[in-house]
Parts: sequence; structure tokens; C-alpha cells
Amino acid sequence: MGNPVVHFELIGPDPDRLRDFYAALFGWDAPAGAPVAAAISASAEYSFITPEPGWAPAAGGIGGGEGFAPHSIFYVGVASVSDTLEAAQQLGGTVTLGPQRNEGAEITIGHLRDPAGNLIGVAGPA
Repeated sequence: MGNPVVHFELIGPDPDRLRDFYAALFGWDAPAGAPVAAAISASAEYSFITPEPGWAPAAGGIGGGEGFAPHSIFYVGVASVSDTLEAAQQLGGTVTLGPQRNEGAEITIGHLRDPAGNLIGVAGPA
């Protein structure tokens, strides 16, 4: 990929709730107070999620077609898509797709909305 994805952001009206949601769902440690442009977030409310050593860069896909709603999404790798979607619901998220098996890629995916309404995906073993 010529220009790799290098960053993602999850923005909402209650950053503490988002931090709690993602910490419980994925174990992401994201303390508030990271530097940020004023147009993106209140400075005291912004967090960085630092990649673990050895994390691979993100791959991407472009697609759709007639009848598909425009959206952008990123996927988080998980051990069990169904367990993660269930946990997301228990934490205040909403499942919008899945689990859905992709036979061609031997992978299972799901989509969810976090408590702020941000759409994210999860992907795991088939």
C-alpha cells in the first residue's frame, strides 16, 4: 500500500465513556491529556492509543456498489467476533452486523457502534 493508514480517532460527546468502553472491550489504555489540535478535541480530553511492539500495519479495502451505504470503518482483530459483539452490547454498544463469515478469506467479521455512535468493525478467526 503506497500510503498506509497511520492513525484513527474515535470522537464523541463523552470521551470518558468512550475510553471506558474501549478499555473494557479491547484492553486499550488511553489516558486523557495527549496533545491535539483544538479543532479535533478538547485538549484535556484527547487520548493516544500506542501500538504494541510487533503490531502490523493496517491493510485496507475499497468497495461497495448500488445499495450499499457509504461509510468508512476500521477493524480490530479479536479472538472471537461473537464474544466481542456480545461484550460490546453489554458495555452499551450496538451490534449492526454479524457475526458474518467471509468464506473466501476464512475470517469472521462484525460491525458495532460504540456509545457515541462511531461505527467500527471486529475481525477474527472463521
